[in-house]
Amino acid sequence: MASGRGILEVNTTMEKTDMPNGRIGGPKNGHKNGHTNGYKNGVNGRTNGKSDHKGNWQEDFYESFEETPLFIAILTYIGYAMMVIVGHIRDFLRYYGIEKDKSCTEPKMEGYVPLFQSWESFYTRNVYRRIRDCWNIPIASCAGSHIDVIERVTEDHGWNFDMTGRKLHVMNFGSYNYLGFAENKTLCAKTVQEVTEKYGVGVCASRQELGYLDVHRQLDELVAEFLGVEAAITVPMGFATNSMNMPALVSKGCLILSDELNHASLILGSRLTGATIRVYKHNDMKDLERRLREAVCEGQPRTHRPWKKILIVVEGVYSMEGSIVRLPEILRLKKKYKAYVYLDEAHSIGAMGPHGRGVVDYFGLDPRDVDILMGTFTKSFGSCGGYIGGTKRLINHLKVHSHSAIYSCAMAAPVTQQVISTMSIIMGRDGSGEGRRRVQQLKWNTRYFRKRLHEKGFIIYGNKDSPVVPLLIYMPSKIA
Repeated sequence: MASGRGILEVNTTMEKTDMPNGRIGGPKNGHKNGHTNGYKNGVNGRTNGKSDHKGNWQEDFYESFEETPLFIAILTYIGYAMMVIVGHIRDFLRYYGIEKDKSCTEPKMEGYVPLFQSWESFYTRNVYRRIRDCWNIPIASCAGSHIDVIERVTEDHGWNFDMTGRKLHVMNFGSYNYLGFAENKTLCAKTVQEVTEKYGVGVCASRQELGYLDVHRQLDELVAEFLGVEAAITVPMGFATNSMNMPALVSKGCLILSDELNHASLILGSRLTGATIRVYKHNDMKDLERRLREAVCEGQPRTHRPWKKILIVVEGVYSMEGSIVRLPEILRLKKKYKAYVYLDEAHSIGAMGPHGRGVVDYFGLDPRDVDILMGTFTKSFGSCGGYIGGTKRLINHLKVHSHSAIYSCAMAAPVTQQVISTMSIIMGRDGSGEGRRRVQQLKWNTRYFRKRLHEKGFIIYGNKDSPVVPLLIYMPSKIA
């Protein structure tokens, strides 16, 4: 995936590769500009969350946030400035009819608020439109490691596209299909087909009414066993797993300490709770501890009463930066200040750790030390939906009070069976060892891919073991 920030996200999905002898370690810096890869944060110039407390896990913990070379930064700003200036000139010409306006613009109606922000429309019309063929390309095959895309051409610089009828067979680097289970010919296809024939493709009811099937109960129990917790609840949508469940956990009078780079679903869920939200610097344990200390000592604003709950909200693998949460230090602070931890493992469950059980497995920690374990089935499991795992008391509370359990339709049976099948393979229940092999292959692919990009001189962000690899392109002209 790519974004307007000039960051190309490359996801190292599982693909068969001969694994050479020897272990690929942290990437070496092959840059010619003299900058050093390491913990340096190019945004604030401070060490990226380094702590004085050392542990065994830190010996193999390597993250790269290289500072942007000044010359490249200047050229990038100039490039975007030129596109903005040219865009304003062309909008001026379109306004007076000198240039034909091909965009779908909002009518200016008195008394109506615009549906779109002016800058958003401007950026889409004059910047994104020029290179939008990098995205939005229709796929004509199963969205696996290799895909067939429909070729299209434009004669008017991206305003309109015509299909040529040809299909291009290409590699897929924009997918979160980490373990390759989102295929139509995998080990799961047969069982999913059998469940489809038995239950159909929908339940048309919520969990609390007539939408809770035996496969849902089987999935809940399997997820709890996989995570190593007492119980779990599954939700039909990954985004709603955060946004619809967090309001049932904290409320007014509670404090949420959120990492500044948390996902939009966590931000929305936090806002819907009504709790006070304070943001701390990304993966910076000193800043987090300072805010925890202030919260415990000072209490709530004005009244100075103690907070009802203090909830630390973090992600396992950050989906835009490719960094990994410093979970051992998070748990140390959690125990020290009697707080709770909400861990979003959307991009780490199935893809991290020797057994594929996320960052808790990656650091070799006890999953019961994390109060709320959240994750999604849309990445490593090749399906959709999400889960929350924890104590039986927590899960029973969510079953009664969560909007996702009361109002949303339950997961479709084939979707549920896909998760059951893939999770069973990862756990080794099929006896083939295929799940463990895919997890190890993904780890090797990730380290190899990052190492080779570093050696070629590219600037990439994140942890050496993160399957999300943000490659910084900077200049808008180079994105396409």
